[in-house]
Amino acid sequence: MANPTVFVIDDQQSVRHALDEMLSVFGFSVETYDSADNFLRALDRPRLGCVVTDVRMPGTDGIELIRELARRKIKLPVVLISGHADVSMAVEGIKAGAEDFIEKPIDDAQLVAAINRGLAHLFEHQNLQNSLETLNARFAHLTPRQVEIFDLVAQGFSSLAIAAKLKISIRTVEGYRAEVMEKMQAESVAVLVRQAIRLGRITP
Repeated sequence: MANPTVFVIDDQQSVRHALDEMLSVFGFSVETYDSADNFLRALDRPRLGCVVTDVRMPGTDGIELIRELARRKIKLPVVLISGHADVSMAVEGIKAGAEDFIEKPIDDAQLVAAINRGLAHLFEHQNLQNSLETLNARFAHLTPRQVEIFDLVAQGFSSLAIAAKLKISIRTVEGYRAEVMEKMQAESVAVLVRQAIRLGRITP
């Protein structure tokens, strides 16, 4: 996995320079931009990282940036930095989906902690997404009959009840169940039920 980048966006060069130096010392890879518009223009491919942006800037402000990233379905956590007069805007930013907001003058440790939290949430989301994709891939390998058995087991039907419902022998049902459990890599019925919930086959 590529190393994450911290994208620093601020219209003041002195702020960009100070944050670049500080975050580099903490081992982050840093890219700086003087406006959210320039950052969005440069975002020509999916990137892994965290955005640190001023709330109030000419052109697209920090809150509009959060909304634009959401519109584009770009998963990048955003940490807002703000002057004292911008706190109400920063709170609005949190409501829009910002990871955190930090008032100027910026506390280095507070900012690094917020970035790390944002990256942790990003990785957690990616892992959940990857595991759901894996689950969908396993489910796609089930035959129509195995899907039928999967759904009935997940709904709480016993082998005896499934056999009666499908008019097949219990032994045949048990065979299908074993195949389903193996293909789905579910070590118990409880795991299978949780998988069914994640796949949207049943509602909890």
